[in-house]
Amino acid sequence: MPHEPDHTDGNSLAGPLAEILSVDATTGWWRCPECGRSGPVAQLHVYGPEPGLTARCPGCAHIALRLVRAGDHVWLSMGGPADTFRFPVASRPPDATP
Repeated sequence: MPHEPDHTDGNSLAGPLAEILSVDATTGWWRCPECGRSGPVAQLHVYGPEPGLTARCPGCAHIALRLVRAGDHVWLSMGGPADTFRFPVASRPPDATP
């Protein structure tokens, strides 16, 4: 029986990141500080959606970014806890997906 992946690819970040960035973030380049692998954001392995999205390096699973929607804000972490940003975004119905 083939193994079903428990993640999607980095393209699943396009909508959530579009709320706070004015460019298509999935075409941005990323380099892993742990294993040195690099490539477009679209190649990251993304887990979620709850409690938020976590994107990991496809080579070593190092966390590249975390994106969590909380009410009318989006929290974005790229690196460690000291590299966390909060962006205001438009409110949406509670049943809407991230």
